[in-house]
Amino acid sequence: MLKTLKNPFLGKGLPEQSGLADGSVSQDVTGAENLFRKCPRADETPLLIANDLAAGLAIGNLALKDERQRMGLGSFKALGAAYAIAKLADSRVQGGLAQSHASALTGRTFVCASAGNHGMSLAAGAPLFGARAVVFVAETVPSAFEARLKARGADVVRAGATYEDSMTAAQRRAEAEGWTLLPDSTWPGMTAAGHDVMEGYLVMAAEIARQIKTPPTHVFLQAGVGGLAAACAVGARLTWGHDVTIVVVEPEYAPALMASIEAGKPVTAPGPVSNMGRLDCKEPSHLALKYLAREADFFVTVSDSEAAETVDWLGNNGIATTPSGAGGITAVRHAGGGASTLGLGPEARVLCYLSEGPEDV
Repeated sequence: MLKTLKNPFLGKGLPEQSGLADGSVSQDVTGAENLFRKCPRADETPLLIANDLAAGLAIGNLALKDERQRMGLGSFKALGAAYAIAKLADSRVQGGLAQSHASALTGRTFVCASAGNHGMSLAAGAPLFGARAVVFVAETVPSAFEARLKARGADVVRAGATYEDSMTAAQRRAEAEGWTLLPDSTWPGMTAAGHDVMEGYLVMAAEIARQIKTPPTHVFLQAGVGGLAAACAVGARLTWGHDVTIVVVEPEYAPALMASIEAGKPVTAPGPVSNMGRLDCKEPSHLALKYLAREADFFVTVSDSEAAETVDWLGNNGIATTPSGAGGITAVRHAGGGASTLGLGPEARVLCYLSEGPEDV
């Protein structure tokens, strides 16, 4: 059974005195897609129409944006760090500071903390422009992700028991070495990089706007720090306005966004390690929180067992993913008594994101 919170700040956002970082989420969908189209692997990912699954969920329609093969990296995160690095390289070329994109960032080292997929994007993107990638990961990150990062040429450093620990270590090392920190989150004094990472995710919104034939009534968006959720909420509002209900989904062990909405300011939400590894973030991205506080209709949490059951259910229907990748679908499937609160029913047309493929692929 979901814990469901109707957003009390819908339409107005958090109070000015909440301590949020300055800045906002990019809404430049056209600019994001134009830069993305310069990439030789800029293929659209498919939108799956799963009406057979919808029937079992007692909803009218289920559309799944399938990010499991995005640019060969297995996750929507391919659009994030690599996009931010490409944006910086392109600005140097356009500004006459570099002769080619391939050498635009030669000599620079980019560093991040990651639970896997953000690091994969950084590892893939940095060498395309002559740069080096270093990825800090927590002790709980699966060894399969570490191996994939190394296969892309990244240096991998294990640090701490949680994502937040590895982020602290990455930040300290970046300051000591003069490296460029490229987080997928934002906080006071650190917003520009995370802003560009989230801007890359707008590419998904542009694709969906073209692909989906009938506007959804609901969009379910899984969230860790909130980057995917914020960017895809931007796309939903730009395309369908307030005719669509936006539901943000988090692990019950890491409800950073929900806890912040309840507190009326950004807070840390400590808890056990979740099997939704890429969503297991205890602190929200400030820019994502700022936007979602104004635009999300509901915040819900799902349990590890519910996520695991949903992965098995999807697998039995030929769709392989992870508890993190199935976060949004888990909320639809386990809405229970909260379904009426969320407005789910036989007429509901639901859009969810398969945000990553299996960890061992």
